[in-house]
Amino acid sequence: MVFHFGSYSLDIERRELRRRAELIAIEPQVFDLLVYLIRNRDRVVSKGDLLEAVWDGRIVSESTLTTRINAARRAIGDSGAEQSLIRTIARKGMRFVGAIEETSDHAERTGEAAPETSIPLSPRHEVHFCTASDGVRIAYATVGQGPPLVKAANWLNHLEYDWQSPVWSHLLREFAAEHRLIRYDERGNGLSDWDVVDISFEAFVGDLESVVEANGLKRFPLLGISQGCAVSIAYAVRHPERVSHLILYGGFARGRRKRGLPGEVEQADALVTLMRHGWGQENPAFRQIFTSLFIPGATPKQGQWFNDLQRMTTSPENAARIRHVVDSIDVSDLLPRISVPTLVLHCRNDAVQPFEEGRRVAAGIASSRFVALEGHNHLILKGDPAWSRFVDEVRSFLRR
Repeated sequence: MVFHFGSYSLDIERRELRRRAELIAIEPQVFDLLVYLIRNRDRVVSKGDLLEAVWDGRIVSESTLTTRINAARRAIGDSGAEQSLIRTIARKGMRFVGAIEETSDHAERTGEAAPETSIPLSPRHEVHFCTASDGVRIAYATVGQGPPLVKAANWLNHLEYDWQSPVWSHLLREFAAEHRLIRYDERGNGLSDWDVVDISFEAFVGDLESVVEANGLKRFPLLGISQGCAVSIAYAVRHPERVSHLILYGGFARGRRKRGLPGEVEQADALVTLMRHGWGQENPAFRQIFTSLFIPGATPKQGQWFNDLQRMTTSPENAARIRHVVDSIDVSDLLPRISVPTLVLHCRNDAVQPFEEGRRVAAGIASSRFVALEGHNHLILKGDPAWSRFVDEVRSFLRR
């Protein structure tokens, strides 16, 4: 994709900024910021959006952000005084206001129409809010076209940062390529309300119900990942007429406190204590414990992303409260009541939720299909041996 504005063109694939035929020198981080502003030109991008945006895998400070915005202006012939392209909106943020024309890089090189692509490199999603039964505001986002697919919230999400994350973005883009993907931040984290009284499994299920109602959905496939599996199971039992397909990856029926193993209860208590005392620190040592469990095969950049994402997504107290609820989940009695077509997938060496828990879920749901994936990451990363198999299995299941 190439963006044209005035005498400038910005080539996404080649990562080039040109003024007519002249190649403009621009730092990678400034290039990424400029692309972000242009792709989000239909809205004001707040300081909160940009201040904690990650460029090159690092969270930038406010002063660094200001420096990079000024560098982006200079690169495209704008200035802080003129603001003819990047405008500061008082007390709100920034917005790219220049007229834009888009062409594909294929068309630029060959003069031919570009082959159709299912979704842009940085798809625009729309963030909205709905209100749960207890008045808590739940943030949800939609992106893509086609039949709906709802993803239940899990540990932990952020509607904005997940799109940029090398841990989540490949999965979200994959589903948004053929569906109208609907996802949300559960209460206590992400863009949803943080200051909430009720953080409980029942409230988590109610939040999913609120998002479904807000989108006017009658029948749809439901995707659960990790703790989202238990929430999805409870929803499917309550509303079987609405769930066309149930996809459960890396899930469990019983949390650590419900499996009857003293060692797991002690581990759960220790992790909650670490969250309360070390979660919000700049030093990622405490959060690295969770990163090492969730994605032991991560690259340094992926690991840093996950460390930072956890800190940005919720407060230490909310992290501890959510974790305690997750460890106390038990939906074993709901499994025989699932009546919708179900696909269960689990990695053999998952360090967060044991493979046996995934097998237990599948065995408890009549006529479900169980797929054992090779790997040890709780969250499948792009390039993992299990990634292609996961995509193929889910696609095939949804198309039946």
